[in-house]
Amino acid sequence: MEEITLTIDGKQISCASGTSILKAAEEHDIKIPTLCNHHSLKPVGACRICLVEDEKSGRLFASCVTPVVQDMVILTDSSSVIKHRRNIVRLMIAEHPESCIVCNKGNRCQLRQVAADLGVGKIDLYPMPHYTGLEEANPFIIRDLSKCILCGKCIRADHELVAAGAIDYNLRGFESRPATAHDLPLELSNCTFCGTCISICPTGALSSKSLYAGTPEKEEVSVCGFCGVGCSLKLGVSGEQVVEVNPSHKPDSVNDATLCVRGHFAHDFLNSKSRLLRPLIRENGSRRDDPLVEASWDDAADLVAGRLVEIQKKSGPQSIGFLGSSKCTNEENYLFQKIARAVLKTNNIDNGGYIYGRELYSIIEERGSTADGISFMAGSLAGLEKAEAVFVLGADPDHSVPVASYFIKRGVKNGMPVIVADHRKTGLVDMGSLWLRPLNDNGSGKEMVELINSISKTLLANDAYDSAFVDNFAEGFEDYKEGLFLQEGSADIADDKLAKAATLLEGKKIAFVVGSGIAQLKYGAEVMGAVLDLAVVTGSTRDSGAGIHVIAKESNLAGSWHMGTVPDALPGHCLLSDDTARSQWEQKWETEISSLPGADMIQMIEKAEKGELKALYIMGENPLRCLPDPVRVLKAFEKIDFIAVQDILGSETTGIADVVLPGAAFSEKEGSFINMEGKVQTFSAAVKPPGIAKPDLEILGIVAEKMGAAGYNITAEKIREEIDEVVPIFSNSGLEKVWQSQNTGEKKGIRFSKVFQAGDEERDSNYPFTAFLGAMRYHLGCGTRTSASERISGFEYKGGVRISPDDSRRLDLKDGDVVRVVSRSGSIERKITIEKGLGKGMIFVPLGFNNNDARNLVELTPLLKSGAGSWNMCRVEIEKV
Repeated sequence: MEEITLTIDGKQISCASGTSILKAAEEHDIKIPTLCNHHSLKPVGACRICLVEDEKSGRLFASCVTPVVQDMVILTDSSSVIKHRRNIVRLMIAEHPESCIVCNKGNRCQLRQVAADLGVGKIDLYPMPHYTGLEEANPFIIRDLSKCILCGKCIRADHELVAAGAIDYNLRGFESRPATAHDLPLELSNCTFCGTCISICPTGALSSKSLYAGTPEKEEVSVCGFCGVGCSLKLGVSGEQVVEVNPSHKPDSVNDATLCVRGHFAHDFLNSKSRLLRPLIRENGSRRDDPLVEASWDDAADLVAGRLVEIQKKSGPQSIGFLGSSKCTNEENYLFQKIARAVLKTNNIDNGGYIYGRELYSIIEERGSTADGISFMAGSLAGLEKAEAVFVLGADPDHSVPVASYFIKRGVKNGMPVIVADHRKTGLVDMGSLWLRPLNDNGSGKEMVELINSISKTLLANDAYDSAFVDNFAEGFEDYKEGLFLQEGSADIADDKLAKAATLLEGKKIAFVVGSGIAQLKYGAEVMGAVLDLAVVTGSTRDSGAGIHVIAKESNLAGSWHMGTVPDALPGHCLLSDDTARSQWEQKWETEISSLPGADMIQMIEKAEKGELKALYIMGENPLRCLPDPVRVLKAFEKIDFIAVQDILGSETTGIADVVLPGAAFSEKEGSFINMEGKVQTFSAAVKPPGIAKPDLEILGIVAEKMGAAGYNITAEKIREEIDEVVPIFSNSGLEKVWQSQNTGEKKGIRFSKVFQAGDEERDSNYPFTAFLGAMRYHLGCGTRTSASERISGFEYKGGVRISPDDSRRLDLKDGDVVRVVSRSGSIERKITIEKGLGKGMIFVPLGFNNNDARNLVELTPLLKSGAGSWNMCRVEIEKV
């Protein structure tokens, strides 16, 4: 690109042609004030504060929309420029209410800052206030448009970054304002309450609804603790409490200026009355019907360590289970499993990632990486915006990982083809190129396998596959091809739709977006196998800018898996069955490690039911709220002699514990997460833990020392160094390289799956509906943390069961009617919402609401095992209450 040389304020600089004067100045640390510009938005020149002067002609122009010209001489602070800037600011202030003292924007108001820099204080213009009143019907956003300066940043962010289109300019002239279609309240529009408009607004026109008023005392950068996108946050802190959350606006972060409703508003759970402040033990030390009472850290840690050692000696290592967390840090998960394996000698270790799709990672890694360094695990989420094609399968990223969906939506606006395969009309369907909807699914995932295989078959029949990639890197292609053409089912998708899908994907490298719920299907492993086969057929690898993105609903789902908080692998995903890898950790820890896999989460419950599990240490998980069939889980837990729970909130699970250890939230400790891109993100404490709670790493160190194990009470940095000595995860800045270097031995081809064939499944006429259980943007997972958020709980949306218009008419149901949804496993009662995007005979039940009662509808079975059931689909009956 051609280099342009120009002079700004006497300083000669060079930049690429096409660069705006404002950007060129910023790149060379020359400050030009602006109110409507943001590095992530297209410049529009709305505020005119960035006026500069061309010294040669004396012309004034907005520097944000004026490109540089060779030998241009620019003045940013001439008398003419300053005069016009002051007049513009004076006019803005004349129309602005005099409410700075009580405005939440306070000292961060950019209009106030620009006015101060220009020396504009009291103005001599006639005031022109246009009071609009406050709009604050929802618990998230307050709109005071009397403070709006019409910079357009909220509108542009809504359209360009979030791609929601909820607001635009309304009316003209003095009455002009940003508003929704037909000027409806935000809660009646398609606003997702991501809060991006608030964080990007230069004045107090838009603000967060909060109990705290004023400017925070300080701001600290951190990483969001909700989903696995790993958004960079700026935490506003006052009085050792997080009182405000905004995006960090860091250009190199995954989210930049955006967040979602959870990231922006649900962090008030950090100050919830449900926070655990002190250690708790049973009053008489043994009976679960005795109340939990406060105890000292010494007494609580002594009890945990003493009972675990006692049970290990009496009943053996296999009588103890450790349940870690896909929400806790890498360092905490590493130390947790190290205590289990090196101190108590048990491999009965798992974490919440079992529920949220962790096994999909294992399937991809096992089949989709080679000694050539090829990997099908996708990389940067930004690649979704620039992909040649995107295929979304069983996922609704608009709700589960909203910031990831913004990339897809922006890509669609640039012409990128997007295919959505889902039973329900999800948030991306209206924007996408094609919706493939299986209409005859019994809740098993069989139809999804047939759908994917049908697309692969069409590509092969048209000779539209990547033959060079298949020839060089795959094996078993002929058998796979033969099996495809023998497959009979096509998921009831019309031939013309399958042909269109093949046309959209032909010759393109595909970025797959796979929902974590695939792992909860009866045939989830077969679905994932079919996705990998299609990726091989099209050569859609990580290196090609494509690959597979698995939706991570937990902040450290990838990290907990890679830290070894799993029953069959050590840190670095070194399998216990791999003698060489296991011996490395044995040498590092100076202990012998069993090669036999331990019990996973469900197997631990089964062991408890048999009386074989005597002790369970739970860190950062709430299985009594998250797992199906909570009555069965509770009965199993009641048979366990000793349960220790380490968490930040009082929950269903802490209520049955013998000892409760109060931990620290992400904002109260140091550590790191690995996001769904495979990147390590480190963070520090912004505030202290409440009460006498401690960081989880410190708690684990204390408990280990009480067991007589030395060297466990160490810092997060030391743990990262310890891990890197065996597996270079942190020195590689994450899994990006590790994912590609697992198979470094003998060269082998990528195996195709055996083409899946399943017979027709019988339908029980007593349960004529198929219920789909899924996440909504307001809750994530089972909703333990989001339910502790006053703002989320205060929103009028209560998780009504979605039903199709046809079925609502047939059953004589109206919006708001209460129904009972009954399955073989249990029942729930909720209000209904009629949704056009649902097919006849299908309902959608949002998870997380009403104490996550939806889990009562499904049976607790092992995931991805032969003969197991589905956790997110089931057959039901509907009864009007």
